[in-house]
Amino acid sequence: MKLTALTLPLLLASALPAFAYDPAWPDLSDALYESRTLNDGAPYISIDVPYRTDNDARTQVAAQIAAPDGLLLGSVTLILDENPMPVSAVFTLEQPQPRFFFDVTMRVNGPTPMHVVAETTDGQLFVAEAFVKTSGQGACSAPPGSDLKEALATLGNMTIGIDQMFGTGSGDALSALSLRQHRLDLDISHPSNSGMQMDQITLLFVPMRYVEDVAIDLDGRGYVDLTGSISLSENPRVSLGIPGQSQSVDVTMTDSSGTVTHASKRLTGY
Repeated sequence: MKLTALTLPLLLASALPAFAYDPAWPDLSDALYESRTLNDGAPYISIDVPYRTDNDARTQVAAQIAAPDGLLLGSVTLILDENPMPVSAVFTLEQPQPRFFFDVTMRVNGPTPMHVVAETTDGQLFVAEAFVKTSGQGACSAPPGSDLKEALATLGNMTIGIDQMFGTGSGDALSALSLRQHRLDLDISHPSNSGMQMDQITLLFVPMRYVEDVAIDLDGRGYVDLTGSISLSENPRVSLGIPGQSQSVDVTMTDSSGTVTHASKRLTGY
C-alpha cells in the first residue's frame, strides 16, 4: 500500500497499543498539569483493572505505587479519561508515604484509557496508563441499582474492615508494597447519583449527589483525604493500604449535598 499523508496516521495508530492512542489525554494533561513534566511512572506504578468489565457500574480499579528511592508520595490521582468527570478520585496523603495502595469501585461510562498520576512531596509527577473495555451499559446514565427511598434511608452508613496484606513477588519495589501494611476496606452506603440517571417512574432526572470527600484518620491524625466524583460506584468500596502499626481508624464522609457521617474502629490485635 502506498503511504500518503492520510494513510500514515492510520497505520501509526493501528501499530500502537490500544491505550496508547488517546485523543483526550493531551488536552486533559494540559488542563490539569499545564507545563509540568509528567515522568514515566511504569517503574513505580502498577495498575490492576480488568481487560473488560462485566459490570460497568461497579468496576474495581486498583493500583500499587512506590515512590522513587528517597522520595515520599504526597498525592495520587485516578483519571478515567472518557468519563463525564475524568478526575475520578484524588488521594491526598496528609502523612506522606513511601508507598500507597488503593482499590476502588468505579463507574466506567464506556471504553476508556485511564491514568494514575502520583505526585511526590518535592513536586515531581509520575504517570502510568491502562485501558479498560466495557459492555456498553453507559454506567453514568444507567438507572440506579436500588430503590432511591431505601438508599436515602441508609445514606452515609459506613463499615470498616481490616485485613492483613501480604507481598506477592520476589522482593522488587512494587511487590514489597504490601509488607508491614494492612488493607483497610471501607464500605459506604450511598446512591452516588450522577445527575445523568432517569427515574424510571417519574421519567425525571435524579439530581446529582455523590460522595465528595472521605477523610481517614489513623491514631487521631489525618492519614489520607479522598476527593470523590460521580465516577464512584453506587455504594462504593474504598480499600487502602495503611501502616501495620495503626491502632485506630476514624472516617468522616461528606457528600455533595452536605451530609456528614462518621465511623470509627479500634484495631485491637493488629
